[in-house]
Amino acid sequence: MEESLTEALGLEETYTLVYENEETEIYAHTLYYEVPKFDYDKFVTEDETPVDNLFSETQQRVYIDPLYASQWTDRDFMACSNVAIYYKPKASPVVPDMFLSFDVTKPKEWHDKKNKCYFLWRMKKAPELVIEIVSNKEGNENTTKFDIYASIGVLYYIIHDPYKELYQQELNVFQLVNGKYEPYQAEEHCYMPEITLGLRLWEGIFENASAPYIRWCDKAGTVLRTGAEGIAEEEKRAKEAEERAEQARLLAEQESQRAEQEAQRAEQESQRAEQESQRAKEADAKAKREAKKAEKAEAKAKAEAQRALEAEAKVQELLKRLKEMGLEPAQ
Repeated sequence: MEESLTEALGLEETYTLVYENEETEIYAHTLYYEVPKFDYDKFVTEDETPVDNLFSETQQRVYIDPLYASQWTDRDFMACSNVAIYYKPKASPVVPDMFLSFDVTKPKEWHDKKNKCYFLWRMKKAPELVIEIVSNKEGNENTTKFDIYASIGVLYYIIHDPYKELYQQELNVFQLVNGKYEPYQAEEHCYMPEITLGLRLWEGIFENASAPYIRWCDKAGTVLRTGAEGIAEEEKRAKEAEERAEQARLLAEQESQRAEQEAQRAEQESQRAEQESQRAKEADAKAKREAKKAEKAEAKAKAEAQRALEAEAKVQELLKRLKEMGLEPAQ
């Protein structure tokens, strides 16, 4: 008999004591199973079934695009639309309009048949969140799919009913509680702490089409940006920064012009001050020359007056002598 791989590896069924007290002992039973590999060629990983309507197809991108365009989590994740989830090897898959699964990444060899879908036994976990968009009353969103998603452990099941085929409101969020879905008693904006995101109705333009969409948002209700919105916002910021830089350049240029004008005025004032100083020096020199002339004239006048006094004294002396000689001055 050919030796099995389990035997070849020396793996045996074992019992390991993990806990004991005075009354009982607990053993861990380790049992190895050897099963043949799955023939993944038998699984249908894609078909030609078209998307049922334009809104559903667009809304799916509204769900997927922002998750990859925004830095909203540090965890690895996969967000997919219209990708089959095989939850049992011999059961037909479910194909949600969108699912989000944390702590998994797209396989490196994702073109291989065994990696083309979300095989639960390969991913080793169920998605945390699934969204179904209702197009009509025949999609089993609120019946069969309820049971399937609950059975595999999807934490949040969201039924987006844009045409209100099944519910009275568009956004219907259910949370898995004790193995069954219950309406989620959410905080504002349907914030889901395990996902760190919420969902809200939002009316606006996506891909040039205006409609009431459902968008991912944070706890405060601020929507996650799509790739196009991110690019537009970056372009807006870049344009605003460019405008601010241009305004700063113009202000700097104006300040430079004003500084240059002030320098020119200061130079002119300096020149005028220098001219006034030169004129003052010239006037002072002239005044000094005039003062010297006046001083000389005064000295000359004093000398003339002195000579006149001296002449007058001589005349008086002469007259006196004439009188002493008995002569009259007239004679």
